[in-house]
Amino acid sequence: MAAKHGGKRPGAGRPAGARNRATAERKASITELAQDYGEDALRTLAEVMRDSDAPHSARVAASNALLDRGYGKPRQEVDHSSSDGSMTPITGFDIRVASAPASDTDAPAG
Repeated sequence: MAAKHGGKRPGAGRPAGARNRATAERKASITELAQDYGEDALRTLAEVMRDSDAPHSARVAASNALLDRGYGKPRQEVDHSSSDGSMTPITGFDIRVASAPASDTDAPAG
């Protein structure tokens, strides 16, 4: 009898929840490379900030991209409180559909 190919086999593949080592190693090396330019990127941002001649949007974007990759993006605060500050979850709601009077354009095409 010939061996079966394909399909799900017990124990095959990467275990659930396991990290992909190749991706983690690649990300670490990119981070290290970008951090080498962190000081220059900060200097460029300061230079552009003080330059009153022309917009340097491309240089600012490149500097920010290097900083983001080297040091991560800043955390954003999220307000989870409700409008009255009670933190009470919404438990139910009503959906109401209002009907509009028929118009001439609502007539079926014949």
